Amino acid sequence: MPAVAVSVDVVLLTLRAGRLCVLVIQRDSEPFRGCWALPGGFVGPDEDLDSSALRQLAEETGVTTAGHLEQLRTYGCPTRDPRTRVVSVAYLALLPNLPQPTASGDGPQARWWPVEDLGSPDGPTLAFDHPQIVSDGVERARGKLEYTSLAAAFCEEPFTLADLRRVYEAAWGVVLDPPNFRRKVLSTPGFVVAVGQRASPRGGGRPAELYRLGSATALHPPLLRRSV
Repeated sequence: MPAVAVSVDVVLLTLRAGRLCVLVIQRDSEPFRGCWALPGGFVGPDEDLDSSALRQLAEETGVTTAGHLEQLRTYGCPTRDPRTRVVSVAYLALLPNLPQPTASGDGPQARWWPVEDLGSPDGPTLAFDHPQIVSDGVERARGKLEYTSLAAAFCEEPFTLADLRRVYEAAWGVVLDPPNFRRKVLSTPGFVVAVGQRASPRGGGRPAELYRLGSATALHPPLLRRSV
């Protein structure tokens, strides 16, 4: 039987300066030396997939927690890696307000790259089939914001409804109507819970109510992109 290697790749998303960003590292070895890539690599013989994803994320970027972590999909095109036949299990991870990563191991540089700049003339050249993996991960995150409480994974608690709205705006690339968004969120059972405190707004103004994530994991009704 032909040998097949198994790897993991992690699409780690966060918000930085109001923009949806993905974590990438610059490769210092072949293949694709000098190109950017997702954190990841080959699974060790004694590792399960989740442990391998967390280990390689920490070793290559210094990020030691992945917050929300879920399997995205499996990629197995025979030509996706020129070294050998490699099947990759990709993960989607979400965390709020992550600092600049510290590269180590395989990557001489690690940085956040705005998702909207990928594929542009000023954007990075991504190795392997990572453009497709990033695209799939971003679309998964955007879609799940509609029918789950995943948006709160990008917020540090307690948060204001404006904080939560900015998550949707950054992920979807749209400008939402604040009153309509507020009405939709507060009418969705279990989405958010008021903590009984208010945040002092920058530059004065009316203090904003603070919230935490409620018990709901699925949103009924969903916050559809076309209706918010």
